[in-house]
Amino acid sequence: QVRLVESGGGLVQPGESLRLSCQAPRSILSTFAPLTVGWYRQAPGKQRELVAEITSNSRTTYADSVKDRFTIRRDNSRKTVYLQLTNLKSEDTAVYYCNAGGGGPSSTWGQGTQVTVSS
Repeated sequence: QVRLVESGGGLVQPGESLRLSCQAPRSILSTFAPLTVGWYRQAPGKQRELVAEITSNSRTTYADSVKDRFTIRRDNSRKTVYLQLTNLKSEDTAVYYCNAGGGGPSSTWGQGTQVTVSS
């Protein structure tokens, strides 16, 4: 199964920052640029939620809970989408997943990267 590759998660203290990366596998490199890419997260016992999304022309949307703290951007030359997380809070603790293709049944997911915010 084709998967995106996420990296950059870790354990940080409240108020600190992280940068997550999502790289497209070689099999979808040629079609990555036109795809909408989103970062989702799932905390224990909760449903997966969309955190931020970026379209092919770099239009961005954010969940209210992360506006002004998280920034999504894409570098199509590197087939990579980044999520900059700043001023992290304990409630940001979750597994973060990358998705290319709008989140539907035919879209491509990554394996997830753990972000833990704890003092």
